[in-house]
Amino acid sequence: MPTMLPARQFSALRLADVLTSSLDAVCARPNPLGLPAVRKAVVILADGLGVSSIRARAGHARFLSSRLNKSSIIDGVFPATTAAGIATLTTGVEPGQHGLVGYQVLDRAHDRVVNQLTGWDDGMQPATWQRSRTVFDRAGDENVPSFAIGPKRFIGSGFTQAVLRGAQYVPAEKVAERFAAARSILSENPSALIYLYVAELDVAAHAHGWESDRWLAQLESLDSELTRFASTLRSDEGLLLTADHGVIDVPSTRHVLFDTEPALVTGVRHIAGDPRCVQLYLDSQQAEAGSDSSAADTLADAWRTSQGDRAWVYTRAEAVAAGLYGRVAAEVLPRIGDVLIAARKSIAYYDSRPANQKARGMIGQHGSLTDEEVRVPLIRAGAFER
Repeated sequence: MPTMLPARQFSALRLADVLTSSLDAVCARPNPLGLPAVRKAVVILADGLGVSSIRARAGHARFLSSRLNKSSIIDGVFPATTAAGIATLTTGVEPGQHGLVGYQVLDRAHDRVVNQLTGWDDGMQPATWQRSRTVFDRAGDENVPSFAIGPKRFIGSGFTQAVLRGAQYVPAEKVAERFAAARSILSENPSALIYLYVAELDVAAHAHGWESDRWLAQLESLDSELTRFASTLRSDEGLLLTADHGVIDVPSTRHVLFDTEPALVTGVRHIAGDPRCVQLYLDSQQAEAGSDSSAADTLADAWRTSQGDRAWVYTRAEAVAAGLYGRVAAEVLPRIGDVLIAARKSIAYYDSRPANQKARGMIGQHGSLTDEEVRVPLIRAGAFER
């Protein structure tokens, strides 16, 4: 069956430019976003807040929607998942460089699938698995103090050490408390780079869907806090709000149990990724990165025959050639699946064989290449407002 790949053109400005441009602005340097020089910058990451959701609920998010226009829409990353997205924001490089190329990926050295949000251990060290210096590290080189504000439970986690190293972590539980902490830091420091993380929208979307009242309440709360915080910004303080990905609601009736079709799992040793961006790893010496790709081609063809009308199917070589991961380092290449399945319809792919099927309770989903998942906002306020 012919290869059916998306003709996606990523935007000129991307998630990788946001925090790096903010540091450049604090250092009074030209930057990709064209931000003016400031003394202090705040970058808010609203996990799971896609452009399409803001537009659909514009009446409940007046601050956000009033600032959403053609120039305030950028592309996130592929896969459209938190580990890859936040790492790209905080390092300023693409997943193919920093190495967090999915929610779950293969650790070939230990022949296991690892969770890049919660699976850090002695075999997956934050300082080496995430390969790039962070923007906070670079801020230290410039004598610019940097801070990361988020829930207390993330202090010292492997993911925090991997993507926020170089920043002083400031714990604050409620969204309002995080904004209050940011205001205090701005008031107490002559210069500063601040990253503020909002997890609540993504949590509500996974549990209840982005179209639920629970999600809407979180959106209204965030918009209200943003309105209040923006009104306190001084002439030398700039604010940007962005997201790692958007969300699509997928009911259980739209789950595809792909293991029930034997041809789709023939030769597969490990299954990783997200339900909307499955990464398959072959049980074959031929599947090693850089070697014969015939086994991957065979599996990809089986998927295209079965699912080509509702998913984009790539071999690793095709995904890399298409630039989906950006430039891919040799060390990172084996972490990418031999075959990738990115949903383009409102479906989610699951393996029904594991005993634990708890993940199938999620409603809000993300990971693929659709506009709903990839297009994220770049909202400007304070000195950065146009």
